[in-house]
Amino acid sequence: MLKESCDSCKSNTIALSGGLDSTIIAYFLKEQKPNTVAIIAKDFVASDLTYCQRVSKEFNTPLTINQVSTTDILSAIEETIKILKNFNDIEIRNNIVMYLAIKWAKEQNSKGIITGDGADELFAGYSFLINKPEDELEKEIQRVCAVMHFPTQKIGKALGVVVESPFLDEKIIEYSKTIPSDLKVRNEGEKRYGKWILRKTFEKNIPMQIAWREKSPMQDGSGTVGLSNLFDSVINDQLFLEKKKKIEETDGVIIRTKESMHYYEIYRNLYGVITKKQEVSSCPYCNFNVENSKFCRMCGAFPI
Repeated sequence: MLKESCDSCKSNTIALSGGLDSTIIAYFLKEQKPNTVAIIAKDFVASDLTYCQRVSKEFNTPLTINQVSTTDILSAIEETIKILKNFNDIEIRNNIVMYLAIKWAKEQNSKGIITGDGADELFAGYSFLINKPEDELEKEIQRVCAVMHFPTQKIGKALGVVVESPFLDEKIIEYSKTIPSDLKVRNEGEKRYGKWILRKTFEKNIPMQIAWREKSPMQDGSGTVGLSNLFDSVINDQLFLEKKKKIEETDGVIIRTKESMHYYEIYRNLYGVITKKQEVSSCPYCNFNVENSKFCRMCGAFPI
């Protein structure tokens, strides 16, 4: 089923992280010798590089390591905020990686790119699910699947590149619902893993170190997680406190970090102040409509 979904992809470029999901896709498409691209920050520590090189060697597929400078990343931040229309620090930090990968594909005249989107939601890959009690796990997986959204689609549309995600094939979404939660999150040896059934199924087809690699968010793998430290070091403490106070007084928005401040200033310059709607539930930090959610998509506050 997943092989059929991969084979139906029209693009010949994979956004590779060296994680489980993109490696499974690379395994299925290896005979087609797809191009693979990994985004790695030059100036920060990135954990994906070695894993991507291992996948490329294992499947004999061409790999482009696109090493991006801090200047490239800062420019990508602005473009990503422009497309996604939020200042959610985690979402921006993760999706500048996809923006840069999709932009690279466009520059190579590729009309599409293949991503591993969906596997974490459908097969319980997120770290916050791993330690959920069994009686809560199924309900929480269903909640995550009900609200799953993929900013990569928006980014691809904005850049004119088709984003193909084999895990999001309707048949796979429906099939994932039939898999018990104790096959999605389970112990292997003395460790507890999400996406257990995917790992077990493919451990003989892909390198073991990748099959049982712990979930690594894009921001960690690419190195963009280093942005938090960058903003902490370049934005003066006193200036941050002054701006934070002014924004709270004038816009009614509570800024939590220096990184968020940078993103908010870009957002506000592009889209103005968020207007609170009295008749709906609003985020206490930024006034965005949260529709009774625990998480604010606009500013990234959690829990609210």
